[in-house]
Amino acid sequence: MSYTIETIAERIGARRVGDTPATIDWLLTDSRSLSFPEETLFFALTTKRNDGARYIPDLYSRGVRNFVVSKETYKKVESGELGQFSTLNFLVVSNPLKALQKLAEQHREQFQIPVIGITGSNGKTIVKEWLHQLLSPERVIVRSPRSYNSQIGVPLSVWQMNEQSELAIFEAGISEMGEMRALQNIIKPTIGILTNIGGAHQENFFSLQEKCMEKLTLFKNCDVIIYNGDDEFISNCVAKSMLSAREIAWSRKDMERPLFISKVEKKEDCTVISYRYLDMDNTFMLPFIDDASIENSLNCLAACLYLMLPAGKITERMTTLEPVAMRLEVKEGKNGCLLINDSYNSDLASLDIALDFLYRRSQSNGLKRTLILSDMLETGQNAPTLYRKVSQLASSRGIERIIGVGGEISSCAARFDMEKAFYPNTEALLHAISRGELRLENEIILIKGARQFGFDALTEELEKKVHETILEVNLGAMIANLNYYRSQLRPETKMVCMVKASAYGAGSYEIAKTLQEHHVDYLAVAVADEGSELRKTGITASIIIMNPEMTAFKTMFDYKLEPEVYSFHLLDALIKEAEKEGITNFPIHIKLDTGMHRLGFAAGDMPRLIERLKGQDAVIARSVFSHFVGSDASQFDAFTREQIDTFEVASMQLQEAFPHKILRHICNSAGIERFPGAQFDMVRLGIGLYGVSPIDNSIKNNVSTLKTTILQIREVPGEDTVGYSRKGHLTRDSRIAALPIGYADGLNRHLGNGHAYCLVNGQRAPYVGNICMDVCMIDVTDIDCKEGDTVEIFGDHLPITVLSDILETIPYEVLTSISTRVKRVYYQD
Repeated sequence: MSYTIETIAERIGARRVGDTPATIDWLLTDSRSLSFPEETLFFALTTKRNDGARYIPDLYSRGVRNFVVSKETYKKVESGELGQFSTLNFLVVSNPLKALQKLAEQHREQFQIPVIGITGSNGKTIVKEWLHQLLSPERVIVRSPRSYNSQIGVPLSVWQMNEQSELAIFEAGISEMGEMRALQNIIKPTIGILTNIGGAHQENFFSLQEKCMEKLTLFKNCDVIIYNGDDEFISNCVAKSMLSAREIAWSRKDMERPLFISKVEKKEDCTVISYRYLDMDNTFMLPFIDDASIENSLNCLAACLYLMLPAGKITERMTTLEPVAMRLEVKEGKNGCLLINDSYNSDLASLDIALDFLYRRSQSNGLKRTLILSDMLETGQNAPTLYRKVSQLASSRGIERIIGVGGEISSCAARFDMEKAFYPNTEALLHAISRGELRLENEIILIKGARQFGFDALTEELEKKVHETILEVNLGAMIANLNYYRSQLRPETKMVCMVKASAYGAGSYEIAKTLQEHHVDYLAVAVADEGSELRKTGITASIIIMNPEMTAFKTMFDYKLEPEVYSFHLLDALIKEAEKEGITNFPIHIKLDTGMHRLGFAAGDMPRLIERLKGQDAVIARSVFSHFVGSDASQFDAFTREQIDTFEVASMQLQEAFPHKILRHICNSAGIERFPGAQFDMVRLGIGLYGVSPIDNSIKNNVSTLKTTILQIREVPGEDTVGYSRKGHLTRDSRIAALPIGYADGLNRHLGNGHAYCLVNGQRAPYVGNICMDVCMIDVTDIDCKEGDTVEIFGDHLPITVLSDILETIPYEVLTSISTRVKRVYYQD
C-alpha cells in the first residue's frame, strides 16, 4: 500500500520541511536494507549504540529523499553539520521511533481480518512459520519477517499488511516492563498465542510472574487466547490477568478442556499425536520428536482448529512441516579443526540447539568436541545455577573440553567436570592461542558468545592464513578508475561495481569498504558466501548475487543479498523458500538473454514472467539487465546494437507491468565507454575498476601489484639442472634465486622454463625450470641482489597484461587466480 508524504506527515503529526512530491511504499530503519530509494521513508532512530542521523548523507547519495528525524537531528541539518541537501522532505517529530509506531498503528486500523499475535520466551518464530505452512494454502497471509518482534520490528512487520491480506501473524518480544503496551496497540491481535515463559531477558523483571503478566498485555481485546493449560504457572497468570478472551487451553491431562491431547507417541523419527476437539477424535503425525517441537505443534493445532481448518487438512499438512532454519555457520579452521560459529543469542535454549548440532556434525568425523563459551548474559539466573545447567547440557552432548571466557563463567569453573580452561576476556584467550599456551588441534569447536565479547576476532584468528608473498592493492588507483568511468555517466545514472571473485583477486572487504565510502549504488558478487562475508565485516551497501545457488537462499535472506534470477526453475524455488521463511518483497534482479546465450530469460518469456511475478508477493523485481557479448570490439558493434534494441523492448515490457521503478542496465566497462547511449538507469563496472581497459588491454591506473621476496640464492654449475623433472637447463654457471610463490599462490605453471620473467631490482629475471606448488626459481646471474630483496611478479612496472599475453588469456584470469593464502596489503597514495 502506498501513502503520499502529505498523508504520512499528517498521521504522525510531523512538521514537514520540503515540498518534494513523494509516494511512500517502504519504511526503512536500517540503511543496509535499502532497495527502493525513490519510494522509501527513512526513520533516523536513535539507540543506545547508534544514531540513524549519521546515515542520512549516505542514503541521500543513494537516492533517498524522505526522512523522519527528531528535532535535534533537524538542527544538525539546518546547521549543515550533516551536509547539504536539496529536493527532499524532512518530517520533524519529537521521537522517530514513536512516529514509526504511530504510523503502523494507523495502518493496522484499516484492516478487519484475523490477526494472530504470538509471544513467549521461546518458540515464537517456529509457531509463526509453522502456522504459515499450515494455513497459507487457503489464505493470503502476511507475517513478521524472520524474528521481527521488537519495538522496531513489529511496526515494520505490520506495515506489510495490504489489500490482499486475509490473515496476519505477528511475533511480539519484550525485554522490560512497559514495552508490550506499544506492541499491542500496533498489532491489535484477535487471536493470541502464548508459547511459554522462561528465563530469557529476565534481568529487567522483578519476577517471572511480572514478565508473564506483561506479555499477556498483548492479548487485551483478543477474541481467543491459546496456551498450554497444563502449565500451572501460566494458567494462574491468565486467571489473574482477567482477560475477556475465550480460552483454548489445550491439555494432555484434563479431558474437560476444549482441546484434549489424548496420546503422544514418540517413534524413531516422528511423533503421533491423538486429540479430541469439540467431541471429535483425530490424529496427526509430526516429523519431529523433541518436546519443544511437540509443544509448538499443539499451539499451531489449536489455532488451526479455531480458524476452522478441516481436521483432514491439518493431518495432511502436519506431516510436511519443515524445520525453521538455524543461524549456525560452519567454517574450516586451522590445524584440522572445524569451527561452528553461533552468535545468534546466548540463552540455554539456543545453546542446547547449537550443542545438538555440534554433536550430530561430530559423529562421523572423529574430532574432539570443544565448546568455547562466554558469560551468558541477560538470563536472569544466578551464576552457579546457570552454569550447572550449562555443564549438564555440555556433558549430555559429549563435550570433552570447555574454554570459558568472562568473569562469571570463570567463577563457576568447578561446575565443569571435563578438560577446561578459563580466561577473563577474549583478549586473554587470543593471547594464549598466539603464544601456544592453548592449542586447538583436530577438534570440532562450537564458538558461542554474547556479542560484547567480540568472538568475531576469535573466529578470524582460528581461520587466519599467513604467507610471505603479498598482493599490494592501491586503493587510490582504484578510486581514480572509478572516477574515470563516473565522469562518462549522466548524473542520474547509477553504478554497480563488481567485487566478485574476491574483488578480482584484490580482496573483497577493503575494496567493498572503499567503494561504499565513495557511494556506489550496488556491489555485485558471484555467490552468496561472498556477500555474507562482506556483511559480517560491516558492509551495508546493497549487494547483488550474480550466480545464486539454491542451497544459499537462507544466506541471502539472512544477509539481505539480492539474487540475480535467470530462469523459471530458479524463480519458483526462490519464491517457495522465501514464502517458507516468511519473506515478502525480497528484491531480485531479472536477467535477460539478448545474445550471450549463457543464462537468462528469453525476450519471449516476458509475458509468462510477468504473470508469475504478479502472482506472488515473496519477491519483487528491483532491476532487469542483460550482458553484452562483444561491446569491447568494433567488429561486433552491429550485434551489440541488436542486443540494445532487444533489451529496450523486453525491459520496458517488464517495467510497464509494474508500478514501482525497475532499474534497467546492460553496459559493462567497455559499454560505458563505447555505448554511452545505452546507460539506461544503471551500468556495471568490472575489470575497468581494477585498472585494465577491456578495449585494448592498456593499464589506466594499476591497482594490484603481486610481490614476493628472495628466500635463498645459490650458485649452480652450468652443467646442472634446476627444478622438477630436470626441466631447468642452464647454459652457464648461474646464480639461482628461490622465491616463496608457486602455482598454489596463483603463479601459472606455464610461465616457467623461461617463458616469462619477473622483476628484481627493476631488472628482468626469467623463471628457471618448472614452477612448483609453493616455490619457483629465477635466474639472477646478472642482477645485483641479495636474499630478502623484493621481487615484482606483476604490477606498476610489469603490467599484468604481459603475463596474460604470454598465457594467451585475459587479465581477469591472472588476477582472480591469486590464492587466498596470499596476504593482501592495502594502501592509498
